[in-house]
Amino acid sequence: MKMVYKGKTKDIYRSDDGNYVLIFKDDVTGQNGVFDPGANTVGFTMMGAGEAGLKLTKYYFELLQEKGIPTHYLEADIENRSMKVEPAQVFGNGLEVICRYRAVGSFLRRYNMYAKEGQPLDAFVEVTLKDDANGDPPINEDALEMLGIITRTQYQILKTLTQKISAIIKEDLAGKGIELYDIKLEFGKAAGSDEIILIDEISGGNMRVYKAGRAIGPLELAELVLH
Repeated sequence: MKMVYKGKTKDIYRSDDGNYVLIFKDDVTGQNGVFDPGANTVGFTMMGAGEAGLKLTKYYFELLQEKGIPTHYLEADIENRSMKVEPAQVFGNGLEVICRYRAVGSFLRRYNMYAKEGQPLDAFVEVTLKDDANGDPPINEDALEMLGIITRTQYQILKTLTQKISAIIKEDLAGKGIELYDIKLEFGKAAGSDEIILIDEISGGNMRVYKAGRAIGPLELAELVLH
């Protein structure tokens, strides 16, 4: 395999068969030793986070595929903390699509003149650019089209898919007594196609969840969901 990208929480390799392999690491995002799924810097190393993230990603990608959601997922190797995926083309240099059910994190920091902490939100969809140097700035539908990143039709597909995927995960978590506050998703176009598919991962590293009013970290979330 040949390394093609060294990321904060995952490294990506191209395999000989043309697919890609994601290696999950124990690094998690955050600041000052505090885990934060919305941060764009590695906060610290959490032993077991890579395996937990892969197990949860495998669980949710397989659940979503059963529900007819198109993804890049092919198979997972838990022992080697690796996941094989189909190639996909990201939009621009990459977009993050967040679905918010409660006002927390960067949403609350930006809008605290109006929003109360934990205030319910109606599956609010927010798109940000993957741009660490500029703090992953939010961008709206008009700018996405004007800058040639995605079309309005593609934006509507992204929004619909995001709300549908998030609702499936929210319902699954609720069945385990866990509330989803927000979740960050990524999408791309399938190789040789214009079909928009879910890519990257779905784990405790890219969502905020609470149980009985208490924030749940990535390791505990995997334990609660999978056992």
